[in-house]
Amino acid sequence: MSVPPESVVPPPSAGPAGPTDMPAADERQWALFAHLSSLLGCIITGAWFGWGCFLGPLIIWLVKKDTMPFVNDQAKEALNFNITVAIIGFALMLLTLITFGLGVFIAIPVGIVVGVGWLVFTIIAGIRANEGVRYRYPFTLRLIK
Repeated sequence: MSVPPESVVPPPSAGPAGPTDMPAADERQWALFAHLSSLLGCIITGAWFGWGCFLGPLIIWLVKKDTMPFVNDQAKEALNFNITVAIIGFALMLLTLITFGLGVFIAIPVGIVVGVGWLVFTIIAGIRANEGVRYRYPFTLRLIK
């Protein structure tokens, strides 16, 4: 028994069916800058417990948040992650001061682990943002919504 031609559903076409979710190249580049600018901020400020890390993402977010939705999302994500790292750095410094220096035996190993994790996650986020993927950092306080 044959099927009438009008009841056969055509296969999906190989061409674009509509607008894609891929951000434009300039949006991807600005999102990459939002993530990697935290590296520059830490280099400029001397990596003082993560204090300069959030300045680059903050500036990019404030400048581009209204014109580029992908950059808005990724700069907020980078800003939240770097604020979290700065809070951890402040807590480690406070621990060292409160314990009159004895907390340094905890602060240094934890600081090294946090610093290496920060570096690795920042590089991964930059690569993923350049690919057009909305990256979410693990262990991040979402303070800026």
